[in-house]
Amino acid sequence: MMFLPSVAQEIGIQLYSLRNQFKEDVPETLDIIESWGLTKLEGGDTYGMSMPEFKKELVQRNMEVVSVGSGYDDLKNGNYDKIIENAMAFGAKYVMCPWITHEKNKFDLAKAKEATAVFNRAGKALKAAGLTLAYHAHGYEFKPYKEGTLFDYMAQNAEHFMFEMDVYWVQQGGEDPLALLNRYPEKFVLMHLKDMEKGTPIDQSGHADVETNVVLGTGAVDIAGVVKRARELGIVEYMFIEDECSRVVQQVPLSLKYLEGLD
Repeated sequence: MMFLPSVAQEIGIQLYSLRNQFKEDVPETLDIIESWGLTKLEGGDTYGMSMPEFKKELVQRNMEVVSVGSGYDDLKNGNYDKIIENAMAFGAKYVMCPWITHEKNKFDLAKAKEATAVFNRAGKALKAAGLTLAYHAHGYEFKPYKEGTLFDYMAQNAEHFMFEMDVYWVQQGGEDPLALLNRYPEKFVLMHLKDMEKGTPIDQSGHADVETNVVLGTGAVDIAGVVKRARELGIVEYMFIEDECSRVVQQVPLSLKYLEGLD
């Protein structure tokens, strides 16, 4: 088993990284995660198991789902009971929304304003239930707006929700993750640690080749700088490794070794 240093206790994994492995064998996939020494999870699915069965598997491995995903349309349509029930069933503290429904390549100011209003309403409702809503930007939010970007509009008008920074998508969208973290030091409570193959072009579509996900510290993202700053700020409670490529089982241990080396 790989043991992480105490200062890295907030390191976890986004279960989407192992989506293909979960399709084959759920307990075996959880065993893989356990072998990495990771216990903090971001997910929201039980992969065909009942909730009691899945939670039993987690308990046996001392794992907990601390953040669950929610679809934008559920938030927009006010399906708060459904969202809260799912989060509570897992015992999660955070609800993250990873995508704003919009027509391809047509994320604009009107949509940013709509989404900000949706997140503020939903965030207020979730806050009353003891949950924190966090929006996960995906790159298209960094299109120009006034002196900054559409993300700036969202961040500056976020009253009842926070953000999850996926450093890959921030970089893919043309923004500097470290600079963004410094610009909004009180807005990010969650983070996805994901490195990008050097030479990958900027693309604000919100889509990319998953095979450009590389071992942390070997790509174009300043992982060391972002992790150091996140720890200094203290507001980022969980940093989830997310590796969507076909080499995930081989790469995550190397990424963990890199993170250990930062200490």
